[in-house]
Formats: sequence, C-alpha cells, structure tokens
Amino acid sequence: MTEQTEYRVKLEIFEGPMDLLLHLIRKNEVDIFDIPVSLITDQYLQYLDMMKALNINVAGDFLLMASTLLHIKSRMLLPEQDKDDKDEEEDPRTEITGPLLEYIRLKEIAGELSAREMLDRDVFKRHMPSDYMSQLDGSEVELDVNLFQLMDAFKKIVEQNFPGTTMLLVSDAVSIKDKTAFILQQLRQKSTVFFKELFNEKQTISEFIVTFLALLELVHIGMVRVFQPAPDSDIRLEARFTDNEEEDNG
Repeated sequence: MTEQTEYRVKLEIFEGPMDLLLHLIRKNEVDIFDIPVSLITDQYLQYLDMMKALNINVAGDFLLMASTLLHIKSRMLLPEQDKDDKDEEEDPRTEITGPLLEYIRLKEIAGELSAREMLDRDVFKRHMPSDYMSQLDGSEVELDVNLFQLMDAFKKIVEQNFPGTTMLLVSDAVSIKDKTAFILQQLRQKSTVFFKELFNEKQTISEFIVTFLALLELVHIGMVRVFQPAPDSDIRLEARFTDNEEEDNG
C-alpha cells in the first residue's frame, strides 16, 4: 500500500445520528420537546461536512437523518396559510422527538444492565449507584467523552492554530500508522495524556488531522479511553492496553 492510498482509507464512525442529535440538544441546552429545528439541522449538516473533510465514513443512517431534519425544517418554515389542518394539529418535530425519547430510554436500560453485570462480577449483590461506588475507593466520577465532543475539541484546536484555514487532508510525510505509534508511546510513558498535548505549532494541518484520525482508530478498537475528570475540564486520554496487547496490535 502506498502512502497516498493510505490517506484514502475511511474510518468507520462508531456513534450514530441519534448520538449526534442528543449531543447537539445538550450542547445548545434546548428542550427535547421544543427543538429549534433550523439551528439543529444547520449544525448537524456542519458535523457531516466535518466528518467528510476528516475522511470519516458517513453511513447511510446519518444521511437519512439529515434528510428527515431538512424535511421537518421545510415544514416548520411553511407560512401558516399553506399548512393543512393536520399540520396545524401535529407538530412536525414529533417525527424525531419520539425516536429520540425511545433511544434515550434504551441507552439508560443498556447502562443499567452494564452496571449490573459489573456488580455481579465483583460479587456485589445489591444495586449501588455509580457515585456511591466511586466514593468507596475515594475517586471522582470520570465522564467519558463521545466522538462529537472530541470533534468539537479538535475543531477548536485547529481554529486556534490555523485560523481561517479549510480543514483538508493531503498527502504528508506522517501516516496514521506513525501517529498511532506516537500516541501509544505517549501513553506508555504517562498514565494519562492531555488531548491538546497531541498537537503542537510545528505540525501542519494535515498532520493535525492524521493525529486525530489515529486517536479515533485507537478509541474505536478499544485501546484508548477518552474522558474528562469534570464537565469543563481538559480532555484526557488513558491507555486500555497491556504491553502484550500492544505487541499483538503492532
């Protein structure tokens, strides 16, 4: 495989369109029953554009959700006199609020089942909340960072270092494999690494992108965990591999 071919490899996204919608609702601090469709749709499309620029494979369900949001947006923008009686009675946004609520419910159930499995494995018989469990070992609850929070953080770093520059991946001297090795080496030397430490002013924008893609791949295969000690704190990386596992993946 030549270096140029490697840059055409698309990474599969590991979170879905519902996760992106929930991220946007939380980010904008809006009511799920009163979603500002025009704003959310525009921001949703911006994330899709960013994923394409980063060479992240945009699955069909993301495009289907984009089509649904655009359809709802067009219905919301119709003048009152152009809406029929059915449209006046039914809020077009229910087309996404219903599935979103169901998705949230399923995620909560999945989280409870996962916690229950961990408790069984540790021979705890009673269900204990996660904040109580964290108090047992004196540690603070750490918040896992999702893909879209990572994208926000990466976009901020790019804008700080390359203001006004279009995010574009071009052939460079550094490959994703090189940057994967670099990230793993950093994690071997330290227990945790700050996300911003992966990037420096001497790198090109293409190298920034390659570094970010390498991190996403490591998160995807479960070798790296990305988290925040608190909601507004700096994003950190933590190794999820042993030396033997790294050699097997090397």
